[in-house]
Amino acid sequence: MSNQINIVKTSDESILKFEAENFLVKHASFEFKNIEEAKDSVLAQQLFHLPFVKTVYIAQNFVAIQKYNIIEWEDVQEELANQIQDFINSGQNIVVEKSEQPKKIPVTVYAESTPNPHVMKFAANKKLVLRPLEFKNIDDTSEVELAQKLFHFPFVKEVYMDDNFISVQKYDMAEWDDITMELREFIRSYLEKNAELVKSTQSKNAQSNDKPSAQVNTTTENLQGISKQISEILEEYVKPAVASDGGNIVFQSYDEDTQAVHVILQGACSGCPSSTMTLKNGIENLLKDMLPQKINEVVAING
Repeated sequence: MSNQINIVKTSDESILKFEAENFLVKHASFEFKNIEEAKDSVLAQQLFHLPFVKTVYIAQNFVAIQKYNIIEWEDVQEELANQIQDFINSGQNIVVEKSEQPKKIPVTVYAESTPNPHVMKFAANKKLVLRPLEFKNIDDTSEVELAQKLFHFPFVKEVYMDDNFISVQKYDMAEWDDITMELREFIRSYLEKNAELVKSTQSKNAQSNDKPSAQVNTTTENLQGISKQISEILEEYVKPAVASDGGNIVFQSYDEDTQAVHVILQGACSGCPSSTMTLKNGIENLLKDMLPQKINEVVAING
């Protein structure tokens, strides 16, 4: 599966991140300060041939580069992104990881209540997925084994995964007091035995939410004008808050005639009794304040 590289700024102006769509390394993160230290990474060696490269970091789903001040990022970042993308898509090892068994880091999972009484959030001490994954039933889970196994519990209605957490929505047949510990231990045990939830060679459909009901805009790349501004506001001000509650909000569309914003609610936000109040008192007011005379209402669609 080919990787698309996205350029991401960091809080350190000398460091720029080049994010991939899949995990690049499994067991560790790497820091190379010169070409000699980079003997286990052909990619890092190639980058050190560029005179402005000071340090190369490789971790999870990104390559980060720290530069010397002899150039500006704007002059080289696109060329760098293309170079990194071509290397990753060539199929070569990003880093030759040592053959000895890596030090095993214990996986911890803790359960958190959410504003939605039907949804419990299970957060881990490791990154699980690179993009939101939503499963409405077991038919959607063919490429994500953990989600499939969760649906084998008769009380599991829906499953949502994002970043380092899994949100599980239950049927009314069970109470959280009776099933939370069982689910938490099941998820922890699975994560401890499996390095990846979504295999990179099989993840196209699952990772991209390529189902008809989940065709949503997840980036601002193809948006313009007010739509782009709305999406950026949601990304910066709203998504971190809803993620902490085990959910997600995705911009779908903006109607210039009615000035209506349509968003999709996922995870704990989907079907949450308090979501309407959150939309009206929170998100709608925020957008009206930040985009005066451009927003009439926010309409939610459950994912």
